[in-house]
Formats: sequence, structure tokens, C-alpha cells
Amino acid sequence: MAKDAPPRWDRRMQQRLTRGEAAALGELYDRFAALVHSQAHRMLDDEDAADQVTREVFGYVWENPDVYDPKQGSMRSWVARLTHRLSVQRLRREQGGPDADGRVEDEDLEHRVLKATAAARADYIVASMPAPLRAALELAYVQRRDYRQAAADLGVTGDEARRRLRLGLQLLSTANTGPSAGSAPPGYGPTP
Repeated sequence: MAKDAPPRWDRRMQQRLTRGEAAALGELYDRFAALVHSQAHRMLDDEDAADQVTREVFGYVWENPDVYDPKQGSMRSWVARLTHRLSVQRLRREQGGPDADGRVEDEDLEHRVLKATAAARADYIVASMPAPLRAALELAYVQRRDYRQAAADLGVTGDEARRRLRLGLQLLSTANTGPSAGSAPPGYGPTP
């Protein structure tokens, strides 16, 4: 398979959605609903709004499967990017109203959007990093193990545990670096 070719599942899913197979939408929902909802909830900090964005994302995918371009990335990346875009639009709609003087509090809204975007990028980075790195980070930061204990739990040397922790943290540190103008968060493909 060519390097730029999308995974077979992504191509088949797009074809099935284009044909209007309801079962395909159900399969897509089963695979990505947790990702979409958690990302929307993380950005909006509102369960009802996250539910609405989840419905909007899958509604859009159902009505516009031909918009997905396999050359731009995986179906997962496209769905995550769509979730990000719809969540930011909702944030701007809800928070972008004028203040008492008729001005929009752009600075506060943009700060909230950037913070939510960094959180969504961090979630995506953790979800997509290799399992050994994710396991090391979970042991160290969720279960509060030091690198020696993590090494013993993982069955690796102390040096290997430190290497995994360092690499995992380096990956996570990229979540706080804002994307350059006109680009999307890591893993979300290019901006349309």
C-alpha cells in the first residue's frame, strides 16, 4: 500500500456512508462517539453542549460523507477536526455576545478557545501515543509511581522507564504550543 493511501477501513466507511448505509453510521458512531463527546466536553465544559456537538458531528458526517478527503488524513482525524471546529463555533456563539458597552470580549473568548484547544490536543496526543509511553505516563502521573516503580510494573529497566516518561512528556508538551496561523492542532490535518 502506498504511504499516502488511507487505511482500508476509512475508504470502505466513506463508500458505505456515501451509499447511505445506516449501519455504516452506526459503526462509525460506535467507533468515534466517545472521542467526539469527550473532546467536545473538554472544550465546552458542558454536558448538554457536548451532546449537541456530538449529534451535529455525526449528522454532518451522514449528510456530507464526500467532504472527507482520505489524502488529508484518517477518518478519525477528520471527525476529531470536525468536532474541534464545531466546538469552537459553539464557544464563539455562546461567549461572543456583546458586553454592556456593546463590545465583544474577544480576548477572554480567545483565551478560552486556546485553552480548550490545548486540552483537546493533549487528549488527542495521549490517545494516539504508543501504548508503552501511555502506560508509563499513567503509572507516573495517575497512579503516582516514581520511575523505579513504573519500571518494575512495566517490566523494563529504570533507564527505559525514564526514556518513556521523557518522550511521553515531550509529546504532551506540544499540546501547549499554539498552532501556527492557518494550521490545525496536531493530528487534525490541515485547515480547510
